[in-house]
Amino acid sequence: MTRLGAEALATLGSKVAVPAYDRSQVTTGIVHFGVGGFHRAHQAMYLDRLLERGEATDWGICGVGTLPGDRRMADALQGQDGLYTLVVKHPDGSLDARVIGSITGYLYAPDDAESVLTVLTAATTRIVSLTITEGGYHFHPSTGEFDPDDPTLQADLQPDAVPRSVFGFITEALARRRASGTPAFTVMSCDNIEGNGDVAHRMITAFARLKDPELADWIEAQVAFPNSMVDRITPVTTEEDRQRVTEEFGIEDAWPVVTEPFTQWALEDHFPQGRPAYEDVGVQVVDDVTPYELMKLRLLNASHQALCYLGYLAGYRFVHEVCQDELFTDFLLGYMRHEGQPTLQPVPGVDLDHYEHQLIERFANPEVQDTLARLCAESSDRIPKWLVPVIRSQLAAGGPIERSALVVAAWARYAEGVDEQGRPIEVVDRLRDRLVERARRQQEEPLSFLQERSLFGDLADQPRFVATYTKALESLHSVGARATLEAWGS
Repeated sequence: MTRLGAEALATLGSKVAVPAYDRSQVTTGIVHFGVGGFHRAHQAMYLDRLLERGEATDWGICGVGTLPGDRRMADALQGQDGLYTLVVKHPDGSLDARVIGSITGYLYAPDDAESVLTVLTAATTRIVSLTITEGGYHFHPSTGEFDPDDPTLQADLQPDAVPRSVFGFITEALARRRASGTPAFTVMSCDNIEGNGDVAHRMITAFARLKDPELADWIEAQVAFPNSMVDRITPVTTEEDRQRVTEEFGIEDAWPVVTEPFTQWALEDHFPQGRPAYEDVGVQVVDDVTPYELMKLRLLNASHQALCYLGYLAGYRFVHEVCQDELFTDFLLGYMRHEGQPTLQPVPGVDLDHYEHQLIERFANPEVQDTLARLCAESSDRIPKWLVPVIRSQLAAGGPIERSALVVAAWARYAEGVDEQGRPIEVVDRLRDRLVERARRQQEEPLSFLQERSLFGDLADQPRFVATYTKALESLHSVGARATLEAWGS
């Protein structure tokens, strides 16, 4: 067994691919906030492919963590010279493993904020990328307006504050670049938010305006915020995954990444200071990302929500279990075809019927072992952005909303915190206490959950939706998820 690190690369066996490029020649051009499993399975992987081609050696990634939970990632990557093992799990049980070398450094901001600002202000840093989750953008889920109430943001708004938040670091770095005459970097969001670049633009500028209106004006004029659509199912790494990497590949890796074979990235080509030639390794570099991101958010992401609550209530615990059950797959295909797909724009180069069936195949991959609990977490950051827009579009067009209403009702039932067998459910959500309290009142007050206007706006005032939602909720309470689906039809 070999402990992963730069010196170990030459000793690893033929079962695992390793970088053939000279990592000592790779310099930092990208600073990334939010290095987790997805970033390492996706953006860092694409850059590694470019480096393997002898390209992009001035675009290495320096990761940055700002949250207490990021210390573990700092320890893992710093202890392995930025290296980690990416394991692709194929449906037939076979594995492909590669050591990824595109992360050239990692900084834990609470330990040394000034070092983070140093790399952010370096002229060689031309892109700052983000996977900070939907909640990391600090906007109100219903209104979409900037919400500065987070205590960390409030601390960063104080005069001469040492940055603690992602927004604090970005705006302070841009202020320093402006003062020194260094061109602004591009901010590249890679989070699952419709118009993620546009959202990053609005929220970061709004934060800057509270701190320094002139800086905000400069950001408006100088900083590019390209939109992107990213897609690769990347479950949480388990101890079993670590052990399997050790047993099958002889690597002791503190934090390997496991993922599915499929990967996709559509990226708006708006990088004034340049970018890696991502198109050389399969990225769709386009003028308008909107059709691709709507496809992904309203088909893949919304379908994840469509399966997770109902599946969990029915007794399943893994995504592949749900998607090997024809009752559930018929429901998912029905949602995609009749409710999600009609709200989309034409997607160049994509056969949507094929894409929808491909999604079911991806979800059904038993090797990925993606948990329903992961998909059920932080629903207040997901449903309002992924499914509520579909509902609103269908209500306006007079289209079907039956399946979407059932999904919302299933979330409400799940949020009660007790499954159909009476076992406790651990509800993980930033609004947990408020949502659980509302959910536990809904047998007497059927609209109590739906009346959380910060998430649903005026849906509780829409008679057609309310009628379908209350019917679904009553059925979930009376006969359970499976019998409800059987009666609901596909």
